[in-house]
Amino acid sequence: MPARDVSVNWQPISLLEKNKPAPDSDYYTPVFRTHRALRVMESVRTTDGNDGVFKLYWELGRRIHHDGDREFAIGDALTSVGLAGSHAAAFDDEAWDDEIRRRMNVGLELAGDDIGTPIIAFDDVKGDRVALFGPVITRVPESELSLQLWDAFVAMATVPGFWEVKRTRTERPEFGQRP
Repeated sequence: MPARDVSVNWQPISLLEKNKPAPDSDYYTPVFRTHRALRVMESVRTTDGNDGVFKLYWELGRRIHHDGDREFAIGDALTSVGLAGSHAAAFDDEAWDDEIRRRMNVGLELAGDDIGTPIIAFDDVKGDRVALFGPVITRVPESELSLQLWDAFVAMATVPGFWEVKRTRTERPEFGQRP
């Protein structure tokens, strides 16, 4: 986010690990699939770093949210953004699960474990690490409003004793044009 001199370091949060849904629940299948995609992201991180994770995250978002495709081949997603298709092997490799949990727990230790995703963490003006869950929005605001939202988020996160802001959802997400 160049307008605020912010760089993003992508970290995983597994709703499968966090929420532990029963295997026979309707929720299990989609979160198991996204957990498996996180394995692939961690594999990508080892060779392509944060930039590679971002490329794959963005592509997965396009396919899932814009195209409504939840059954695509992970190898196709990798190669479509210039990443090695060999990372697809991580999809079924449980060896990545400890790293996902380790990285996820850093965010949960900062923001608490009774939250969801996203967790945004940053260093405040004193150099202390702060984090909050959110913001959860249904559509991307125009640029100036996005910056106002960011500034408000930073202000809330750095106020000692700030706890929560919440509103009942009244609309479904609108993902806009496929980026």
